[in-house]
Amino acid sequence: MKISEIISKQRDFFNTYKTKEINFRIDLLKKFKRLIKDNEELLYSAIYDDFAKSEFETYLTEISFLYHEVNNFIKNIEKWSKPEKVSTGFTNFPAKSYIIPEPLGVTLVIGAWNYPYQLSLVPAITSLAAGNTVVLKPSELPENTSKIMAKLINDNFPPEVFHVIEGGVDETTEILKHRFDKIFFTGSTKVGKIIYQSAAKHLTPVTLELGGKSPCFVFKDADLKMTAKRIVWSKFLNAGQTCVAPDYILVEHSIEDEFLKALKVEIEKNYKDVQADADNYLKIINDSNYDRLTKLMDQDKIFIGGQTQASERFISPTVLKNITFDDDIMQEEIFGPLLPVLSFTDLYETISIVQNKPKPLSCYIYTKNKKTSRKILNEVSFGGGAVNDSLMHLTNINMPFGGVGHSGFGSYHGKYGFDNFSHKKSILDKPFWYEPPIKYTPYSKLKKKLVKWLLE
Repeated sequence: MKISEIISKQRDFFNTYKTKEINFRIDLLKKFKRLIKDNEELLYSAIYDDFAKSEFETYLTEISFLYHEVNNFIKNIEKWSKPEKVSTGFTNFPAKSYIIPEPLGVTLVIGAWNYPYQLSLVPAITSLAAGNTVVLKPSELPENTSKIMAKLINDNFPPEVFHVIEGGVDETTEILKHRFDKIFFTGSTKVGKIIYQSAAKHLTPVTLELGGKSPCFVFKDADLKMTAKRIVWSKFLNAGQTCVAPDYILVEHSIEDEFLKALKVEIEKNYKDVQADADNYLKIINDSNYDRLTKLMDQDKIFIGGQTQASERFISPTVLKNITFDDDIMQEEIFGPLLPVLSFTDLYETISIVQNKPKPLSCYIYTKNKKTSRKILNEVSFGGGAVNDSLMHLTNINMPFGGVGHSGFGSYHGKYGFDNFSHKKSILDKPFWYEPPIKYTPYSKLKKKLVKWLLE
């Protein structure tokens, strides 16, 4: 089926208003949940072929997100879809005011390769929950996960409601020539700019979930053992191929050596036989990313790790020390299992440096000092983050997940995603029985005084 035909079918179906029915949406979501549950083994197998990703990690970082979001939508769709009453004010007396959430229409979701199920299907089911139709374009890099998503969805959902289109740059370029009512993209800043430019031709609203170099501050009053434990887990999860992973560490100079030792202990405990224990560690997605990452490793600055194997696209968890902001590894988002450590003595100067760089997707602060954490939270702009933890903020569906500036704009998860894929239609509802004469001619000084008294 041609792209134009799929979009046309979805637009025609959306215009039947069927997707506005709450029961229709809930049935779709329940069907989706059953589909995932019945085919978990196929999903595990496909992603293992792409990444050597274990069932446990796939469930933890991919499948569980789908169940969590679907259950939340099924529970709350009816409430979130109701008109919201708001104050009218004396100016429009007598009247009532309310806001109607309505679906946008035909939406395009372009997923990312690093968490292919989560980052493709969560925004897709969010759009369906809000009452839209969805065209899903998963990343072509993990080809097995792309194929299984296409098969499961296209075999079980009508194309006029939910359809997957596979392919690479050429197919994506062709899709973007068409008009959508919303585009949701997860990926790199470079590609995000291309998506944004294409959407602008049709004045299509866009949500961009991008990335950036997310800093992680470590202070001398932190519990270094627990800090190292949480940082090592969050950095090397998915072999570092996580958009919200700590990209680099900023550690107080006085504890740098102690902190590096704590990192080493934690890495050796968790990743000692990492090549032989594939269930606990992933490979790099493709050869080009493997080559890019190996070039970023300065052999003279490796503190621990640095082992590589090209045939398996394997890079061990690696920490680099004596790094400065001028090093090559600090010029781009790493997106791999390399953790540069920079030390600082002047927090004010360090914050200033971070402030002058593109706004990151995340920021993490490890300290017991509330004043210190508040200072960074107030002065550094970033999408979202955590104090004394890393990554885990995005598991809370009561908070929005998204970037700012170069790390993207727009957010999702839970109600924030529902609102993202909805239009808030403002309505003033007025009776006929009274109309204040003050706004009508003839105007007078008295009327002006009354208006000023009412409005000022």
